[in-house]
Amino acid sequence: MKVNKIDHISIAVRSIAQARKMWEPVLGKSMPDEDYIEEKEEINVARYWIGDVGFELMESRSPSGDVARFINKNGEGVMLISFHVDDTRESVRELTAREYPVLGQVRTFKNSEYAFIHPQKMTNVLVEIIDGQWE
Repeated sequence: MKVNKIDHISIAVRSIAQARKMWEPVLGKSMPDEDYIEEKEEINVARYWIGDVGFELMESRSPSGDVARFINKNGEGVMLISFHVDDTRESVRELTAREYPVLGQVRTFKNSEYAFIHPQKMTNVLVEIIDGQWE
């Protein structure tokens, strides 16, 4: 598997509105470059571009969502690092052959596919691999 770059880093927060007040002065931004809702993942996202790397604030839309569970267990903070690859499905095949546990199935987002590597294999960091391009 070849990683092309860090695609994005996601921070789990209780409140995007509150987190924006802390992060935007540090990022040199007055607002997110993109706001969106990801229904399948049950999150609200504020995305900022730092060069060609995304920086996301993620807020759970459900008390039982993955972000809410992460915060309940770990508190707010870095939840995942995403690596851009040429082909997510091929990368999943390679990782599985090397005994890296992939969480669930390959999922879709806009013009890309992504998957997660279990954090227990990755020094307790949730790693996402994603292909395609953001638009």
